[in-house]
Amino acid sequence: MYAPAQALIAELEAEAAATRRVLERVPADRLEWRPHPKSMTLGQLAHHVATIPGRVTSMARGDGFDASTAKFLPDQPESAASLLPDLEASVAGARQFLSELTEDTAGAPWHMRKGDQPVFTVPRIGVVRTVALNHWYHHRGQLLVYLRLLDVPVPVVYGRSADENPFA
Repeated sequence: MYAPAQALIAELEAEAAATRRVLERVPADRLEWRPHPKSMTLGQLAHHVATIPGRVTSMARGDGFDASTAKFLPDQPESAASLLPDLEASVAGARQFLSELTEDTAGAPWHMRKGDQPVFTVPRIGVVRTVALNHWYHHRGQLLVYLRLLDVPVPVVYGRSADENPFA
């Protein structure tokens, strides 16, 4: 297996475990809540967090993406119970994509454009790093803030949280 992809699979698996802990805390009766009118609902954000790895790696299979055709507002999930199965499917899809990468396919150029306008070009593996993984962590952090605002105990992601201390 292509070594950089193997390293990303290990990171994906470790981060999926942390993401599971966060998604398990999403209160089923608050999916419509949002902290601000411009913000996603809790359900939309949680669904987005659950599906980012698989959606982005599916997109990365091609040579690029046209942002003018994108629907950037995530779907509202039917229930909080659907979040973990969505995460598992998403992680499985990302793992499969990464396991298939070769040095050539990982390094091939991938283009983001908006209609005829180029936005950026990066190696395909760069899309995984920035748009799949870093983007995932960013939105998981937002989700943790939503949980705090709802007085839901925040799980450990790295180290400890104000509500949990695995070192105590």
